[in-house]
Amino acid sequence: MTNPIQVVPAILTEDPRVLETMVRQAESFTTYVQFDIMDGRFVPSRSITSEHLAALPMKLSWEAHLMVENPEDYLEGFRRVGAQKVVFHYEATSSPDEVISLSRNLSLGVGLAVNPETPVSVIRPLVGKVDSVLFLTVHPGFYGSQFIPEVLDKVVELRSTGLGVEISVDGGIGESNITEVARVGVDVIYVGSAIFLQPQPAESFRRLLALAREGSQHRGG
Repeated sequence: MTNPIQVVPAILTEDPRVLETMVRQAESFTTYVQFDIMDGRFVPSRSITSEHLAALPMKLSWEAHLMVENPEDYLEGFRRVGAQKVVFHYEATSSPDEVISLSRNLSLGVGLAVNPETPVSVIRPLVGKVDSVLFLTVHPGFYGSQFIPEVLDKVVELRSTGLGVEISVDGGIGESNITEVARVGVDVIYVGSAIFLQPQPAESFRRLLALAREGSQHRGG
């Protein structure tokens, strides 16, 4: 029996005060979040850092989505402040194997994120070495970016290989399309603005989870 599909709130901000507000909101409806970390180079925007997270007590378990150049330079800092997992971009390093190895040596879970233009074929040699593959369904770096439906074909392609890795998607997903996304066979859906930019984030999260579970009942349909 497969595990039920998960919806993971994605927290993106550059303001430490907003960060605390979002964390306290998330604590009311979930136990696990992803923090989006941006350096202003790999993506145009900047966001909070590991130092901001170190200064904020929280009950949540969490992972860091590293939208940064040279992700290997960030691993120790995020492990030290409590990350359970890091997700780095294939496109952000010349040596993804090194990032995976360093993460393992730090006892961090590790995921591989893939931008919309990157084909499945180039990441296949790495899939067996990571805990998850995250397909970006937007051009990364901003809340509220435009969903790119063609990326879902890559989910189907990777699933068809039978490699058995956890597959997740992130970007531009909300109540209008989460059922469709769940139907293609993803394990985890990351959602940001459709939770945190809504009037009632907890209610939005619960609706999204219900819609995702509905879609996952009809995988491949």
